[in-house]
Amino acid sequence: MADDTDTTTAPAAAQNGQANGAQPQQQQLPQMQVLGQFIRDMSFENVAAQKGRAAEGQPEIAVQVGLDARKRGQDGQYDVSIKLNVTSKAKESGDVIFGMEIDYAGIFAIKNVPDNQLHPYLLIECPRMLFPFLRRIVHDVTRDGGFPPLNLEQIDFVSLYRNEIQRRAQAEAADAPKS
Repeated sequence: MADDTDTTTAPAAAQNGQANGAQPQQQQLPQMQVLGQFIRDMSFENVAAQKGRAAEGQPEIAVQVGLDARKRGQDGQYDVSIKLNVTSKAKESGDVIFGMEIDYAGIFAIKNVPDNQLHPYLLIECPRMLFPFLRRIVHDVTRDGGFPPLNLEQIDFVSLYRNEIQRRAQAEAADAPKS
């Protein structure tokens, strides 16, 4: 004869100590969607060609990076841009060989990011998404401008963000009234 003992297991919620009907609190992961990306502004000057000189020797390349983010009219949408200023100079003479300025932007839909984490998310994660495309544009423009293609190194957006926060804190401390 079969045993009448119930051998089914309790529901998972009861096993997890949630037998009182409470729903498990589900952590929603941040979501990012790139809605569009584009060159907002770009300038490339082949200074060596304008002066009738050929670029000689190994150049010194200086790259300055700026980041910007702002809220768009729609809820949860943001404009994020990377601004690069690239200058190539001859090591020996210090003459400018070429200069490039580019403002590359993306439109992002962001969800499930707490307000206290939104600023770093916009200035770290969003630029990480844009950077490979910007890198390719710089490569192509320098090559098409008559120079060996410039392959930008990876940018550490976390360090860039931390340095900017530290710079702002120091500027605020210097501007604070002394009592």
